[in-house]
Amino acid sequence: MGSDGKRKKRGRKPKTQTTLDPTTPTSNDEVFSVNNVEIVNSTTPTSANHLENRRGRPKKRPKHSPEKPPPLTNGEIGVATPGEGVARVLPAMDAVVKVFCVHTEPNFSLPWQRKRQYSSSSSGFVIRGRRVLTNAHSVEHYTQVKLKKRGSDTKYLATVLAIGTECDIALLTVNDDEFWEGVSPVEFGELPALQDAVTVVGYPIGGDTISVTSGVVSRIEILSYVHGSTELLGLQIDAAINSGNSGGPAFNDKGECVGIAFQSLKHEDAENIGYVIPTPVIKHFIQDYEKNGAYTGFPFLGIEWQKMENPDLRMAMGMKPDQKGVRIRRVDPTALESEVLQPSDIILSFDGVDIANDGTVPFRHGERIGFSYLISQKYTGDNAAIKVLRNSKTLEFVIKLSTHRRLIPPHVKGKPPSYYIIAGFVFTTVSVPYLRSEYGKEYEFEAPVKLLDKLLHSMPQSPDEQMVVVSQVLVADINIGYEDIVNTQVLAFNGKPVKNLKSLASMVENCDDEFLKFDLEYDQIVVLRMKTAKEATVDILTTHCIPSAISDDLKP
Repeated sequence: MGSDGKRKKRGRKPKTQTTLDPTTPTSNDEVFSVNNVEIVNSTTPTSANHLENRRGRPKKRPKHSPEKPPPLTNGEIGVATPGEGVARVLPAMDAVVKVFCVHTEPNFSLPWQRKRQYSSSSSGFVIRGRRVLTNAHSVEHYTQVKLKKRGSDTKYLATVLAIGTECDIALLTVNDDEFWEGVSPVEFGELPALQDAVTVVGYPIGGDTISVTSGVVSRIEILSYVHGSTELLGLQIDAAINSGNSGGPAFNDKGECVGIAFQSLKHEDAENIGYVIPTPVIKHFIQDYEKNGAYTGFPFLGIEWQKMENPDLRMAMGMKPDQKGVRIRRVDPTALESEVLQPSDIILSFDGVDIANDGTVPFRHGERIGFSYLISQKYTGDNAAIKVLRNSKTLEFVIKLSTHRRLIPPHVKGKPPSYYIIAGFVFTTVSVPYLRSEYGKEYEFEAPVKLLDKLLHSMPQSPDEQMVVVSQVLVADINIGYEDIVNTQVLAFNGKPVKNLKSLASMVENCDDEFLKFDLEYDQIVVLRMKTAKEATVDILTTHCIPSAISDDLKP
């Protein structure tokens, strides 16, 4: 009995229909926010004590049919199809491998060193061309990657060929010919329909042997890819996807691979919601690698747009009753399309496909999907035809598509962080991994408002622009009074704007003035005497065991 005198009732909370569309806030946004969508982390060694036993009534076991299923050969497994006497046969599980990775992550808060290495395990599967697919987050910041086949006691060293951070896919290979003996590659199938059966295979937490879970396709739409901070086509399924399933294939009832398991939704009001990377995204990644010899990424339009569902808004913008489209709010000045597109242009169609007022386009029979799907089907450097309405006139342009660069990048693609130290002031650049290192996983709530505003809304004004901050001040006699400056943006040095960290380091190193003056955000200034600042830097580096005052990528 609680303090309110009421007995809590057992039972499941009523489900509420929600949406993942970030442009349409609902009362349940906190349920399906990106914070609640978790990457299916690679498993780390755990003990049996860490496994939780769920309470509740045990499920009834189905009665065995007197008819025996046909014998299975070549390592195949049979899954009974409801209402049929014939078993649905999946391909040999020998193509699914266990991925062991040793990670050494950069320390973004102390950028001159790395964190302690750790190990993880995940799943992968063999495809044509003596290659293996897995998730990008399974081999992120890898030091060593090894693969183990089903039923084998040998781990084979793997080579990472490409990592697609945006789509969360990585491509591996093994040089040892013994690894490929007796392994048949997985074949890809078409994009499944709603309610199609799927079977997820992998090596999740809870055991060491291969695991098989089944479910159906619940939803097909543009999803937020948590690891890549992008939005691409994705499948939602109700099969259990747990830690360690990352990189494992999802098969249809024909034994063809229709996706890669990569993340799941964790919330008290949600059950068995897993997400799968579909075959169009997988094939785009593979063909991009084969075409360019490296992963070049998915193109994006460097614009922000607004829905045109309000009739008064459409009339004010000069749209005819039969015209539909979306309004451009802002154009990224560093994007190629900034040469032809302007704010308040109405995008009517993309590559001949008409765009609706809510930003969707037709997608298969009876379905609609965000028009960014059309863009993601293209490759970097491809041309696209775009029709816009400007001042009541219809214009057509051919634009060259490219990858989109943000002022605060969502990932660093395996590169170590840049830094520069002078008189104990540690200058570095802001990225999402840096914010996560400084403020934890809840950085979207814990970080300063000004940093979050720039993360969400700021656009770079030049291709090489970076957001430079004073990360911290390593206390010394020369910087007395400046100790409390933390994560504050640097705007100018000796009256000259700071465009990026390399330009700041160059200006300081080549400065001949008596004083070093840094203009910071919130109208703060830092003034140091140049001669004593450079002398003090040597002592500070020695005290804190820092090998260099400048990172390798900034050295001339």
